[in-house]
Amino acid sequence: MHRGRIWTARPLIRCTNGVRRAHAPGAIGPLGPPVLPCRRHAGENEDEASQEDVPRLPRWRTPHNANITNYPEWQASLPKSDNIKSPYEYFKIFFSENILEVVVEQANLYAIQCNTNKPLNLTTKELEQFMGTAVYMSLFGLPGTRMFWNKATRVSQVADTMSLNRWEFIKKCLHFNNNEVRQGENVDSLHKIRPLVTHLTSKLQTIPMGEKLAVDEQMVPFKGRNRLKQYLPAKPKKWGYKILVLAGSDGVPHNFEIYTGRVVQPPELPDVGASGNVFLRLAQPIPKHQKHKLFIDSWFTSVPLILTLAQQGIDCAGTVRSNRLPGVSMMCDAELKRTGRGSFDQKTAMVGETTLHAVKWYDNRSVSLLSDYIGAHPVTDVDRWDGREYNKNMGGVDLLDSLIALYRTKIRSKKWYHRLMFHFIDMTTVTAWLLYKRDCSSTGMSKEEQIRLYTFKSYIGESLCKSGKNLEHKRGRPSSTIAGEYKEKRRRGPATPIPVADVRLDATAHWMVMDEKKGRCKVPGCKGTPKAKCQKCDISLCFTSTSNCFLRLHTE
Repeated sequence: MHRGRIWTARPLIRCTNGVRRAHAPGAIGPLGPPVLPCRRHAGENEDEASQEDVPRLPRWRTPHNANITNYPEWQASLPKSDNIKSPYEYFKIFFSENILEVVVEQANLYAIQCNTNKPLNLTTKELEQFMGTAVYMSLFGLPGTRMFWNKATRVSQVADTMSLNRWEFIKKCLHFNNNEVRQGENVDSLHKIRPLVTHLTSKLQTIPMGEKLAVDEQMVPFKGRNRLKQYLPAKPKKWGYKILVLAGSDGVPHNFEIYTGRVVQPPELPDVGASGNVFLRLAQPIPKHQKHKLFIDSWFTSVPLILTLAQQGIDCAGTVRSNRLPGVSMMCDAELKRTGRGSFDQKTAMVGETTLHAVKWYDNRSVSLLSDYIGAHPVTDVDRWDGREYNKNMGGVDLLDSLIALYRTKIRSKKWYHRLMFHFIDMTTVTAWLLYKRDCSSTGMSKEEQIRLYTFKSYIGESLCKSGKNLEHKRGRPSSTIAGEYKEKRRRGPATPIPVADVRLDATAHWMVMDEKKGRCKVPGCKGTPKAKCQKCDISLCFTSTSNCFLRLHTE
């Protein structure tokens, strides 16, 4: 991303209609360009200029006393849960029926666009089974997907859900948006996955937020060919898609944005530089004037960003680069080092009603911090690794990443957006577990009684594969429905009629009874002659350990 604009010590002066404007790049709001009368027009504009509240760059000074800054209290609270939902219900908060129907529609459309003779005929229940197998694959962690069906390494939770050919066909056709609607010069880089991204961000923004929040980078490992791929040397996985995430100190994400390069800032938001603009877009769902505490790293932090958020009633603290503190004179690193570990230098400035605190602190090396609600005081003796306000609350995104990495889905695919889709399944699964733990804490449940992440994911996988689904395992190619097979049978010659689908599939009063005489099984392709028959349908059907035609006729 492009670096945000910073202030310069010497503003650019130009005269326009008798007004002298001092331009400070990157300054906005109360630090916008000060308007002063030029010498040539000073007389005619002197009265107007004297009446204006002229904004200026902040004047930093050393505080003469060690007054403790009043810590602003949070003006809200997290809602308490009365009951604890099942893991499947927590997961369905994010992957609801609405988005599943969109994926099913687009996947079926994409399969026809690729080959009209090979329709996918995907359903929402089968899509859930596909997602359930992906959850199981993340838990077992075999290096190749076909190994889950291999005789030597077979995993029944996956192989018994659907056949390998059907699973690979669904993965091949998995799609999220219509390719034919892409037109125009300003094409969305995330068009192929935009409906899923929009849906998930809207769901995450509805989660109640805690007091402490942070924004940080998240890396989705990917080494394929795509222009969105980034290289971050400081991350454990250095290559992949970069996602900027707003998360609480407990790891629960509330908003995210996939990095795609230069983005036009919405007109309703101020322009505070490239990095600061990203932060403002992510911070939009934060409730205003409730004194939420926002923690930032040095890539985002700047004086204009802090002041903009302060106007919205959001307190901030973050590490800052020295070139983003205009006019601040701090002790040099050598002087702080001579003073010893724990030494610091503090400056303050008043901008409107906001007090800025700039602190340079020395441990193994110097670190500069900027905040509008906390300073260096009170000064106490602490252990070297003892958490401070910034260190304790900045690691929400890192906590989320570490939990995702424990059981990451590693399904390979030639389509770049599949990697993001599987990442979102992992992220929402972890988010569901964190919400479950939050509800458990509010009800007083001890940590020993709470479900671990591995077990929680296994419950989600089992529910996706089995809840409301047909449990009969289909071998070989995906078989067609009973109605389709019956139609093919009628083309070859006369066939005894079977009940219509509304009667056959209503799951009401279909009782199996035994007849005195044997009859030919009415399921197409079956040559059995059972005595068993359906009392309601009045047709003979096999019901043995090797052939369950009774179940097939009433479910397919």
